[in-house]
Amino acid sequence: MSHRELYCDVCEGVAPFEVPPCVDGHGTDCPELICTGCGAAVVLVTAITVPVTQLADRRRRQPTRRHAA
Repeated sequence: MSHRELYCDVCEGVAPFEVPPCVDGHGTDCPELICTGCGAAVVLVTAITVPVTQLADRRRRQPTRRHAA
């Protein structure tokens, strides 16, 4: 099992965390960690990429121009 020291909100301090047996096949790279002091679980998240798309120009709404009355 891999050990890391992270801040634990339950223990209110730095505590060793370990990777539990991973059923998803991640091995030591599993994003789930468990505090060895209190058993609190933490999931580490790495960079998330989200594709950004733009509407075609013909579908883009033109701003409405208003004139003073």
